[in-house]
Amino acid sequence: GQRATKDGDVLIEASRFRTQERNREDARERMVALIAKAAEPPPPPRKKTRPTKGSVERRLKVKAGRSDVKKMRGRVKGD
Repeated sequence: GQRATKDGDVLIEASRFRTQERNREDARERMVALIAKAAEPPPPPRKKTRPTKGSVERRLKVKAGRSDVKKMRGRVKGD
């Protein structure tokens, strides 16, 4: 990601603490956490699901209602 250089080196900047030694320890801990996260297996692929019959019917009913509202927006014909 953003931490890798063009040469393939991974840089971790650590300046949260006042001492150089504590910053080095912090950088090592973060590097271990980064490697552990990279070693985790990817999540399983998502299973495709279909909407239920009721949800499809509700969606179409709402669409038809909106269509009726928009049809009524035309000019009023006078007698």
